[in-house]
Amino acid sequence: MHDFDPGYGREPYAALVRSYPGSETYPTTDFRTEWGPIFHRGRLDGTAKVLVIGQDPAAHEAIARRILVGTAGRRFQGFLAKLGITTSYVMVNTYLYSVYGQQGGNAHAHDTAIAAYRNAWLDALVTDNPIEAVIALGSLADTAFRTWRTTPTGTGYHGAYQHLLHPTYPDSAASTGADPVQAMAKLLADWNAGLDALHGAVAAPDQQVPLAHYGNALTAADLGTIPEADLPPGLPAWMRSDEAWANRQGSTPADKRATILVQIPADQRPF
Repeated sequence: MHDFDPGYGREPYAALVRSYPGSETYPTTDFRTEWGPIFHRGRLDGTAKVLVIGQDPAAHEAIARRILVGTAGRRFQGFLAKLGITTSYVMVNTYLYSVYGQQGGNAHAHDTAIAAYRNAWLDALVTDNPIEAVIALGSLADTAFRTWRTTPTGTGYHGAYQHLLHPTYPDSAASTGADPVQAMAKLLADWNAGLDALHGAVAAPDQQVPLAHYGNALTAADLGTIPEADLPPGLPAWMRSDEAWANRQGSTPADKRATILVQIPADQRPF
């Protein structure tokens, strides 16, 4: 038997999906609107206790049609498991569309039109679910949460809140010249502080687990598995791995923007 995400047929999410904004709100100079919006991952059935705000969808998410399914997703799935949260979560992004260049994301951090639709999702999630903790991954997500907190529904939220470094912080830091070992140690120290703040914040987690910190390096045991129930029906298991099965390709910026190469990982091929 295979479980799957039933999608967006239930209100208020059906109405939100029908009314999503396009390039009139997300300019194509800063966002890859041509790949379509990626709305969420996790529970939309009224059972979510933890709400996660990410940043923006990447190549893996554009294909799987759910957010946080690649390396970042597996790293953070492991963080949730350390809180005893294995199913009762829901995730949305700061931006519906993939950011085209980091400057694009920063430029729209306080965009009122983008925030209006995002706030409608946050309103729906905290109204429809017994959310006891909100976690923001990265500075843009922190800004998104704080913007929502000024709204009527946001001011009524009284649960826990924690801003964490984004799961791919070590990778982005290393790409700008930082020592990758030190960058990973910084991420895990930040996440350990988050565990201290959030462990026990949910009154009845999916599993009761003792508080267990990360070491200085991320191990295979620290990675979580993306549940099959989080993805649309029929997607193969290798789309839930942290292997680089989707990559942007192209000899020009325009070609690279328009092309995602999808390859089954070598260890998942039947030949």
